[in-house]
Amino acid sequence: MDTKLERIAEVARTRPNERFTSLAHLINKETLSICHQEMSKKKASGVDKVTKEQYGENLEQNLEDLVERMKRQAYKPQPVRRVYIPKPGSDKLRPLGIPAYEDKLVQSMIAKVLNAIYEQEFLESSFGFRPNRSSHDAIKVLNNIVNRKEIEYVVDADIKGFFDHVDQEWMMKFIQHRIADFNLWRIIARFMKAGVMEAGILYDTPEGTPQGGSISPILANIYLHYVMDLWFEKRIRRQCKGAAYMVRYADDAVFCFEYEEDAKMFYQQLKPRLKGFNLEVAEEKTKIVRLNKGDKDNDGGKCSEDDRDNSFDFLGFTHYVGKNRKGIKCVQRKTSKKKYRASLSKVKEWIKENRHTPTKKLMGTLVLKLKGYCRYYAVTGNTSAVSNYIDEVKRILYKWLNRRSQKRSFDWSKFNLFLKKYPLPTAKVLVNIFEIKAGKSYIS
Repeated sequence: MDTKLERIAEVARTRPNERFTSLAHLINKETLSICHQEMSKKKASGVDKVTKEQYGENLEQNLEDLVERMKRQAYKPQPVRRVYIPKPGSDKLRPLGIPAYEDKLVQSMIAKVLNAIYEQEFLESSFGFRPNRSSHDAIKVLNNIVNRKEIEYVVDADIKGFFDHVDQEWMMKFIQHRIADFNLWRIIARFMKAGVMEAGILYDTPEGTPQGGSISPILANIYLHYVMDLWFEKRIRRQCKGAAYMVRYADDAVFCFEYEEDAKMFYQQLKPRLKGFNLEVAEEKTKIVRLNKGDKDNDGGKCSEDDRDNSFDFLGFTHYVGKNRKGIKCVQRKTSKKKYRASLSKVKEWIKENRHTPTKKLMGTLVLKLKGYCRYYAVTGNTSAVSNYIDEVKRILYKWLNRRSQKRSFDWSKFNLFLKKYPLPTAKVLVNIFEIKAGKSYIS
């Protein structure tokens, strides 16, 4: 399978005008079996209530039946099962889509094919859901851009309910730019029209991408590649009088400009551009930010991460103008208040629910959770916020360990001895924000 996908990628790279006419045959018993092996056992089951283990008990026959239905065009994806999970840091619930198991297999293979083709198309300014590109890569590139002397303005843009409002007709038109396989069109279209099952009621899905499926991220990137990336690169940047850059991670994008008039021009054109593709700007979350790094206007050195007019949020960090150790103004970052509070709320609930777990297991799992938090947020310049987070977790742990019984378990001196036996991670830089790999050619 890897050899075939590499061949597809090579053709897509060397022949940019090539349209692929025969791809559906790649979804066969062999490739679906590989997708089955790669599937996680921990995934929840869809409306069919079939797990990986159950499907694998009669794998050969199940795959033969699936491929046979696909060949005679009788395969129809089942509705996605919708469940709601708590949204950390708020009382709201987040909808989660869970496809049926065999639909997960088909989606997984289609995603591989689409990635092989479109990875050659996507621009360097795009980072979300792409191989060898992470949110840290996006933050590193953004840091390089906003700290360029000429960049003074940022448009922090937010698309309202993107995944729920993707126009399916436009999506199919975009796919047809590179793919001319009618059989693959049909399968993708059926996934988008499969519907959602909630509390036993089937709801149609006339718009949006398949919820919860592995195909959704690549479809989202294809849609925004044509709607936003190419438009910004081919039209907006050429209209600007000064430098202009974009950094996009899935539907979260930041646009950087040298001149205020360019930022305003872009903002005015963004709304009608998105509207033409059934998308809408979230007005309350979209704004033009003046970075004000220099001393052009004698601002008196005002700089603070709490200044909303001087900061913006991107990928869990608040980016703001501050002063480095040399006293030079530059764009820095710290954990956003929203993400900070949400993470604390989540770990608080976990400690509360698991406080009666055996101590060794409790502390082992908590350490893993904190290491995961640090792996993301412990970037250059953010160790203070990470240290504060760990200290807050210690206080929460102290509180709930003392509530395991009617008798108080610890005072602070005993608790500190306890932490020597079960030490928590310490705050240190794990991600160097100045080491840029992905996206380097875009900013060089």
